[in-house]
Amino acid sequence: MNSPELSILIPAFIAGLLVLTTHIPFGMRVLQRGVIFADLAIAQIAGLGVIIAALLELDHKPLLVQLIAASSALCGAGLLTWIERSVPEVKEAYIGLTFVLSASLGILLMSHDTHAGEHLQDLLVGQILWVNTTQLIATALLSGLLLIAWRSLRNNKSHFAFYAVFALAVTASVQLVGIYLVFTSLIVPALSTYKLQQHRLLYAFGIGIAGYTIGLLLSVWFDLPSGVTIVCAMAVIGLLTALLKRAD
Repeated sequence: MNSPELSILIPAFIAGLLVLTTHIPFGMRVLQRGVIFADLAIAQIAGLGVIIAALLELDHKPLLVQLIAASSALCGAGLLTWIERSVPEVKEAYIGLTFVLSASLGILLMSHDTHAGEHLQDLLVGQILWVNTTQLIATALLSGLLLIAWRSLRNNKSHFAFYAVFALAVTASVQLVGIYLVFTSLIVPALSTYKLQQHRLLYAFGIGIAGYTIGLLLSVWFDLPSGVTIVCAMAVIGLLTALLKRAD
């Protein structure tokens, strides 16, 4: 593998590690709470904030874009908190509906944008191969702060505290790797290991890291879209891990 390929793959791999650092423990909690679609809903609402920022032509002001995206995600956290408190017996249906409505609104907002297709693709599958050092440093700092908050709030029974920390983590990740990879990083490692009693966290990180490594390599070797290749690689590795551990 030549130097130019490594200069692209290494930052992309670091981005994947940063996403896994927060999303694996969050994913386990999401499964425990039974709010699987919360990640998709909040990611789409954060993406809606990014779309609004683009329509306001704020692309040259990244901090303002982040602020709008984070504010949108926190509004989504408030909405999901209300749903979980008000209609807990059918919360997944309402959360799924929130995702669909947010996605539809985003498409409507982009309907007159000549670059809508490109923006939508970036939002869904991301541009992990083109992350820069500034993005990685900012995400690393935010991830550290969120993990500290997560540990301090772990025994807090406030629904909004959970969704708020979750929303901020998802907001940062969506702009690094896209909605599909955010959901996959959250759900696949947690779902593949949910029956394990020992070393669950170790296996979950192993699945995530292997998924990013193999997916990135395949995307470069065979000139494939990186985001969806990593999604497929992680899904296959997760399935194989679950089957092998079940056979033990």
